[in-house]
Amino acid sequence: MADLLPDSRMTDRRQFVPGPYGAQVPIFCANCGTDGGWVPEENMTFVFYLCRPCAETYGEIAGMTMTPDEIFFERVKQEQLEAHGRFLSEQELHDVVAADASPLATLLTEGR
Repeated sequence: MADLLPDSRMTDRRQFVPGPYGAQVPIFCANCGTDGGWVPEENMTFVFYLCRPCAETYGEIAGMTMTPDEIFFERVKQEQLEAHGRFLSEQELHDVVAADASPLATLLTEGR
């Protein structure tokens, strides 16, 4: 079955910045084109992003999970504090994902 939703990344992916998980490429709202930040290019086959105003206007998409960035990042913060008692550095977060043996690793992988 063909993808029904558009990819929110640029078709020309020569614009990137280095990040903790490799090259990061920009994403844009699939409806209005508003800047949506950056996502890792590696192992990312599809990205669909709606900005908050468009998501509030058009509602949830059937079969898709919609978690606002603020809620996701708060969950990551709370899990770091609960498991480690502090916020981890980028390298420590990368090591947690590589080990893939904790609820924090699962949460971070979910956000990719």
